[in-house]
Amino acid sequence: MKKRKKRKFKRIYWLLIDLAIMAVVLILLLYKPARYNPFALAPAGLQQNQVHPYLTHDLSTQLYNGLQSGRPFDLVIMQKPLNEVVAFSGWPKQAEGTNFSAPEVFFEPGRIVLMGTAATGGVDFVVTIAVEPTLSTKGLLNLKVTTVKVGALNITPLARLIAKKMYTERASDVYVDTAAPSAKIAASLLNDESFDPVFVFEGKKVRLEKITIEQQKLTAGLKLNQH
Repeated sequence: MKKRKKRKFKRIYWLLIDLAIMAVVLILLLYKPARYNPFALAPAGLQQNQVHPYLTHDLSTQLYNGLQSGRPFDLVIMQKPLNEVVAFSGWPKQAEGTNFSAPEVFFEPGRIVLMGTAATGGVDFVVTIAVEPTLSTKGLLNLKVTTVKVGALNITPLARLIAKKMYTERASDVYVDTAAPSAKIAASLLNDESFDPVFVFEGKKVRLEKITIEQQKLTAGLKLNQH
């Protein structure tokens, strides 16, 4: 009789432990970082999918003037107006049955942090991805993903495995123009591949020579690529 009671007590005990673990995991998954507030980013008078003046009046002007000078120059990107641009880029977007919406970008010393809402199965989760861009001595850029979180739960190792698998499968099933900037960026983010950071703006090739990330500000050192 005592043995039966003991076994019953053990079953209840482990059941309570399992429930407690499930509750903690659920709380971690549903956690919303206090600084994540994308709905405060919308500028007054701007409609969805409308081109933000920051792109046309600021960033484009910086690029144009820098290229016209023919000398190396800095492109300075500020966090607040960039987030306004991102907020009006046509969200939500769907991938693999999950809706992604309300993205917000943070510039921190040495890294870029992207937060967004992933909706799946009727539940919303805040996903956080941290990227540390680095330039090698040969001038190759690597967009290394250092952290992936769902809520407060760190899933970085699992996310890396899934990303590599997705990248490999997509590369084998669909033709990908590996020379396209978007393909190079995807390969770096998903498969940890470095690439030559040369981009085209108004028919001119521009090389990224340095990148500095401070609180709320990113500075890209650029120059005309003569090769």
